[in-house]
Amino acid sequence: MENNNVSYWLELSEYDLKSAKVMFKGARYLYVGFLCHQVIEKALKAYYVKELKTTPPFIHSLSKLAEKSDLYEKFT
Repeated sequence: MENNNVSYWLELSEYDLKSAKVMFKGARYLYVGFLCHQVIEKALKAYYVKELKTTPPFIHSLSKLAEKSDLYEKFT
């Protein structure tokens, strides 16, 4: 079950990244920024599931997700 949840978050992240690339080509930069945030958020949630083996919190804060998954200290 855990691997399915990791795959779920990674697939969503990849989809958002592809969408961001399309928006970038169309000069829709506000949406590029939004989608890039989504990409990072979903990748962090995949990492959270992989490492902590539980459902990630229902939050959108990248710094909070990094803290809760013990990644924050690794960022410079």
